[in-house]
Amino acid sequence: MNIIDELLWRDAINQQTDADGLRELTEGKAVSLYCGVDPTGNSMHIGHLIPFMVLRRFQLAGHRPVILIGGATGTIGDPSGRQSERSLQTLEQVQENVDALTAQMKKLFVTENDNQVRMVNNYDWTKNINVIEFLRDFGKNFSINTMLAKDVVASRLDSGISFTEFSYQILQSIDYLHLFQNEDVQLQVGGSDQWGNITSGLDLIRKKEGAEAKAFGLTIPLMLKADGTKFGKSAGGAIWLDPKQTTPYEFYQFWANSDDRDVVKYLKYFTFLSKEEIEALAEKVATEPHKREAQKTLAEEMTRFVHGEELLEQAKRITAALFSGDIRSLTADEIEEGFKEMPTFTADKETKNIVDWLVDLGIEPSKRQAREDITKGAISINGERVNELETEITAEQAIGGRFIIVRKGKKNYSLVKLG
Repeated sequence: MNIIDELLWRDAINQQTDADGLRELTEGKAVSLYCGVDPTGNSMHIGHLIPFMVLRRFQLAGHRPVILIGGATGTIGDPSGRQSERSLQTLEQVQENVDALTAQMKKLFVTENDNQVRMVNNYDWTKNINVIEFLRDFGKNFSINTMLAKDVVASRLDSGISFTEFSYQILQSIDYLHLFQNEDVQLQVGGSDQWGNITSGLDLIRKKEGAEAKAFGLTIPLMLKADGTKFGKSAGGAIWLDPKQTTPYEFYQFWANSDDRDVVKYLKYFTFLSKEEIEALAEKVATEPHKREAQKTLAEEMTRFVHGEELLEQAKRITAALFSGDIRSLTADEIEEGFKEMPTFTADKETKNIVDWLVDLGIEPSKRQAREDITKGAISINGERVNELETEITAEQAIGGRFIIVRKGKKNYSLVKLG
């Protein structure tokens, strides 16, 4: 299957600057293409992954990806999708973010036996351009009228846009020109919000290299959840690739909790499963949705891709323990990860009667309610049901000497930290 046909089947193409020309180009030879990300933070989130998964598909089809980290554009800030000016970071912070994103990209897309992926930083070719060169060699090729008409700029005219952010599309165009001239790059891939920047780059290439220059652009559709909300967010905020910001368990759970209406789309976008495998899972969604096989597969594929086999197994172990109530099978570190977003209380190490302990912590509103719940068997400590009102809670019960887990009813967990 031609790479373009595969992307169309996966619903991964929004716009192409020349569909017939790009199809012909990709059938005839291995193509160099690029996608970029600005170092606005020290980690990507899953929304950033969308165009890079397309880049990876080109790589698997035998093409040559270039990953651009925007060490220069990151100091300016892309106005795309914003209604106010971005706060500028220090150059030192930008460089720290560049280093972090470079390491993240290498982990995801560069393997020991694969030297096809090239990593570049646009600061390398922009740092020595002085303001006169910028205006004469590049600015002269851009019409203010055309720049104002770009969606990303037009949407900011009422609220205001600085010359700094206005000039972003010129800098990104310089990137494409440089990569076209020096890295044989003929295709830029980006999100749907990058269409204006991509076409500006193509215009610059043709003004500098001639109207017949073979360069192309391709954008990915904006991804929304079935309920119309933005993809990649949870109640706790963005889903980050850095395990310190979003734990592997939380990452796994995000995908495992995908809506039936979204899961097949996510399988197409984010996994490298075959058409036959995805269609079989789609059938399971239609006929046996309660088994959630598609969601489990999606969660496993994505957690394995981003975090590796070991952390995937840890996430599955935490998930299984919370479902079964077998809390003691978890280590203290796994409990800390699995209960990160659950109600947390702090207790001293003094031995106490369970009724007093639950009320003092605030897990139960009154001693009467605590006694009632204990008598009915609604309280479990570290996965073991408590029925006796005389039960005492001791420091020795803490898992790893650190945590005691209280379950009230079937699903209401609380994490108690011993201080």
